[in-house]
Amino acid sequence: MSFLDTAHGLHVPAPHPPRRGVFISFEGGDGAGKSTQMRMLRDHLITDRSVAEDLILTTREPGGTPLGEQIRDLLLHGEDVDPRAEALLYAADRAHHITTVVRPHLARGGLVLGDRYLDSSVAYQGAGRALEPSEIASLSLWAVDGLLPHRTILLDVPITTLDDRRGPVGKDRLESAGLEFHEAVRNEFLDLARDDPERYAVIDGTLPREEVHAQVLAAVSEVLNLFDPTFEPAPPVRHRDEQ
Repeated sequence: MSFLDTAHGLHVPAPHPPRRGVFISFEGGDGAGKSTQMRMLRDHLITDRSVAEDLILTTREPGGTPLGEQIRDLLLHGEDVDPRAEALLYAADRAHHITTVVRPHLARGGLVLGDRYLDSSVAYQGAGRALEPSEIASLSLWAVDGLLPHRTILLDVPITTLDDRRGPVGKDRLESAGLEFHEAVRNEFLDLARDDPERYAVIDGTLPREEVHAQVLAAVSEVLNLFDPTFEPAPPVRHRDEQ
């Protein structure tokens, strides 16, 4: 066997939502309000829909595991990283995070709210770092064995507004990238949403946060009907819910 023979042999699973549980992700530029809206949705589920707190997993990427937090610190606060190495580190973080945290929770019938997912890699590394978005998408899908959210909320905010929200100090390595980088990221997010309207809901992130929250609730109402608020024991060592 030659490595030349395997150059096009990476098996990328067909994209699919989980068979059990509900998976909702939040995307957008840094400062778009993802964490705020995710927290508001969680509070709504607990207070207004009487969902038990332990049924809801809120997590983030990069991060979400001890290993992931180390990768997060390296990616956001370390020295400059080669774009391909950066893409691979994000894929490694996501593979570990999905296998050890997200899939087990979904397999028990839980609800996962994620602050960023593989769409961010396509936008930031594919478009922002000028790598090939389709290659980053394939790498990301391979890393998560094809798992996609039921719904992805994209909070769209103009780049100059995001820059004003972040302020001049305390920016991490990605936030410090230039306006051209962030404009490419925003455009790629919008392209992804146009190409997958059944999964994506694009919401104007410049609206007052209560108005954004109302639109988030409308966007997730259908997929929340899939949620059965009961846990079952996790299946023995099976991390692929489709098996």
